[in-house]
Amino acid sequence: MNTSMRSLLAGGAAAAVMLTSGVAAHAATAAYPAYKAPKPFGITFQADPGHDFTKRIHSRHNGVLRGWITDVQGDVAEYEPIKWKKDTHTEGYFVGPPEGTVMAYASPIAKDVEFLSALGCKPLMSGDLTVDRTTGLGAKRCSKAVLVKRHGQGPRPAFITVHQGKIVKVQEIYTP
Repeated sequence: MNTSMRSLLAGGAAAAVMLTSGVAAHAATAAYPAYKAPKPFGITFQADPGHDFTKRIHSRHNGVLRGWITDVQGDVAEYEPIKWKKDTHTEGYFVGPPEGTVMAYASPIAKDVEFLSALGCKPLMSGDLTVDRTTGLGAKRCSKAVLVKRHGQGPRPAFITVHQGKIVKVQEIYTP
């Protein structure tokens, strides 16, 4: 094989690698619709019209849920809606559904999930505030591994975005 033929093949192979990696990068960051987020401190549980809680636990419909992750097994997270409960001694706190109420969901966590932390990227929440001061929402992008490890410290209020049956974004809601 002559040199010009090798150069042509090598150039073609390099172009193919660039094209396929570009397609893969685009697929990994494929956009999902900008779903409307609920009020961070809403005082009612969000409904999921058409969701049948009598069937096995499964994913919520597309959209943003004010909720918290209650468990992670492998790459599947269980989560439930939360609401803000006003208090007489403090401003208030988040609560989940009452005991015995079935309102839980389960969805795989997308491999390229966007996790926006309100307390830094260390698995043990170090107290480093990484909050957007105007919204009170997490602003520091952290890895999926941090998201999975942090759930074991107790539920953290967050906006959980589900798209096509997968959790694609978790944005923590800061509470002192």
